[in-house]
Amino acid sequence: MKIKYAVIYFIIIISLFFHQQLNAQVLLNADGKTPTYELIDSVLGNKSICVEAPDQCESHPQFGRHILDVYDSILQQHVFEFKIHVKEDNDRCVFFDRQRVEIKTFDQSPDNLKGTENETIKYNWNFKLPEGFQPSPNFTHIHQIKAVGGDAGMPLFTITPRFAKEINKLEILYYKDSTSNSIVLESANLNDFINQWIEATEIIKVGKNGTYSLVLKNKMSGKVLLTYHNSKIQTIRKSNHFIRPKWGLYRSLCRAEFLRDESLRLANISIEEIKP
Repeated sequence: MKIKYAVIYFIIIISLFFHQQLNAQVLLNADGKTPTYELIDSVLGNKSICVEAPDQCESHPQFGRHILDVYDSILQQHVFEFKIHVKEDNDRCVFFDRQRVEIKTFDQSPDNLKGTENETIKYNWNFKLPEGFQPSPNFTHIHQIKAVGGDAGMPLFTITPRFAKEINKLEILYYKDSTSNSIVLESANLNDFINQWIEATEIIKVGKNGTYSLVLKNKMSGKVLLTYHNSKIQTIRKSNHFIRPKWGLYRSLCRAEFLRDESLRLANISIEEIKP
C-alpha cells in the first residue's frame, strides 16, 4: 500500500509541475478566423486594448486595420502582417513626427506577462522583413522592452534596423535610463535578415544587476545571425514597477524621404516565465 500511495503522490507532483509549466507560457498566433485586434487583446491584454494603431484614432480609417491575418507559404500557417504608411499614419493622433503599429503587454495584462524584480522571462517569436525594407536614419524599432512606472520614457532594449550610407544594420540598442544616449550592444548586416524568417529568443532576468541575452537565427537554415549576452546589466530601473515587451513597427518621420509604405510579419509569439 505504501508503494501504491508513493506512486500516486509522485504522479500528482509531476502533474502539478507540468500544469505550472504550461500555465507559465502564453502563445499568440494568427488563426485565420479570429479578428486580429480581438485575438491579440484576448491573449496579451486580458481583453483590454493592447494594440496601438493609426486606425484606432481615425487618422487613416479608409485603410482599415493595420494588422492583418495572412497565410504564409513558407511557414505554412497564418501569421500577423503589420502595415504602416508614410503619408497617412501617425502615432495614435498624439505625435505626428513618428508613427507606430505595435502590440504590447501593459498594466492591465495578466501578471505572468509582466517582468518584475528577480523574475526570468523568455520571449520567443518569428519575424520577417520584406524585400526592399527601408529603415529610417533616425529610428525604426521592430521590438522593444519597455518599463511601466517611474522612469519609463525610453525603452530598455530595442531591435532596430538602421539606415546607413554603406550597409544598413540591424542593431541591438540599450538605454540605461531616459537621460542616457542609446548604446549599441551588437549589430549585424541587415541584408542577412531581409526576406527571411528569423527566430528570436530573448531571455531577461529582471533586476538592477540582471541578465540579458538575445539570439537571432535564420529559422529555415538554423544559422545564427546575431547573438548577445550580458550577465550583469540593469534590466529594470529603480523607479519601474515592471518591464514588458512590444512588437511591430515604430519609426521616426523626421526624414520621411528615406521611407516607404512598409510591412512586417510576426508569428509564434511566446512569453514564458522561467522558474528557478
